[in-house]
Amino acid sequence: MAGTIAIQQLVEQALALSTVDGCVVIGEEHFEANLRWAGNSLTTNGQLHTRQLTVISLVESADGTCAGVVSRAVADAAELAALVTASEQAARTASPADDVAPLIEPYPQDDDWNAPLAPAGIEVFSEFAPALGAAFAEAEAADRLLYGYAEHGVTSYFLASSTGLRRRYDQPTGRVELNGKSRDLSRTAWVGVQTREFTDVDVPALSAEVAKRLDWSANRVDLPAGRYETLLPPSAIADLMVYLYWTASSRDAEEGRNVFAAGGGRTRIGERLSELGLTLRSDPAEPGLECLPFQVTAGGGEESIFDNGAPTPPVSWISDGVLTNLYRTRNWAARTGAEPVAPIDNLVLDGAGTKSLDEMIAETDRGLLLTCLWYIRQVDPQTLLLTGLTRDGVYLIENGKVTGAVNNFRFNESPVDLFGRISEVGATERTLPREFNEGMARTAMPPVRVPDFNMSTVSQAS
Repeated sequence: MAGTIAIQQLVEQALALSTVDGCVVIGEEHFEANLRWAGNSLTTNGQLHTRQLTVISLVESADGTCAGVVSRAVADAAELAALVTASEQAARTASPADDVAPLIEPYPQDDDWNAPLAPAGIEVFSEFAPALGAAFAEAEAADRLLYGYAEHGVTSYFLASSTGLRRRYDQPTGRVELNGKSRDLSRTAWVGVQTREFTDVDVPALSAEVAKRLDWSANRVDLPAGRYETLLPPSAIADLMVYLYWTASSRDAEEGRNVFAAGGGRTRIGERLSELGLTLRSDPAEPGLECLPFQVTAGGGEESIFDNGAPTPPVSWISDGVLTNLYRTRNWAARTGAEPVAPIDNLVLDGAGTKSLDEMIAETDRGLLLTCLWYIRQVDPQTLLLTGLTRDGVYLIENGKVTGAVNNFRFNESPVDLFGRISEVGATERTLPREFNEGMARTAMPPVRVPDFNMSTVSQAS
């Protein structure tokens, strides 16, 4: 339960309580509203309000800088003091950090530190809920069942450090996932969208897409495993590109631990990965995908606590088919003589395509159309070989028309290798990854055509 003291005050008080050589405090205040439905009826709705503070304490020793990181929900002064003490104790007993860099100094920015919070309440669904009710009635009349959920949250981030740096950002995030099923539950279809404010969610269009896909499934065709010409819609390609992006660490590449290693401490930066003009990029100011313009992290993975507050300018990871950037901390950049490159919480793939998915279907002689991928796991980090399952609809295309649904498959593909085999790219649009939307909700992707997608085995998954 969040307390009554403003989170800005708690952040400042935590910093004032610090007795060590350096300190960073991160405050996160989260408001959320949600709806859930099943069998054409709303089942639950709720609102959530949480608050968490992270205190990062830095202690200088003869061997280097030691860091202690502790995160907790905090509601009053006693809990705040205990949090700071725990962080300092953790720092005093820690081994020296290997990613040390000077804390970020203050720099010009226009954050409104003291602006009121912008809570997310159930009223965000004022237009969405009636449209959903109409979709329920339509589905009931057509003997279909709708299941799913809608969530909208706003997280306010407050970052302060002993250098005097103060940064604040309010991040809205929303998503809708809609599952349709036949009355006997033998057929299923899925659609999903991401949104910032719910004013742009077209419920009738989502419901119509589910109905169309359920109609496609009325005819069932069994196919063996093999390589098939395959159309991947934006959601499916998003999950693969997100995994590629999450592994794009310069340090891992230079130390020979990922697919971007070239051996001998070198990386594949500068190598052409695709003959098409594909660009994979991130930009905190991308319209509709706006996100944190500075780093906020409690550490872990390839992020460094010492980089908290560092600006995150736009980055092209792959430019016109050529690998151009991997992310690296300020510490690793200093060690290797390179520029630091910060990760960003959105991802856009663009190939200057103009066709819709429907137009690409119409131009397909014979192939498969996926809905989404699921249970994606890494098999080999050196090639970034992934495996996973298809889900909620794999469809057969013949002579430009969808003629039925086929069985599910297990796939084996490397998104890096796949990048070079994409033969056609459609128009980029905002989309919601199916599996990884909690970690990377803000994506924009095109539908793509792959001439030989590897369906390695038939799956019994439904």
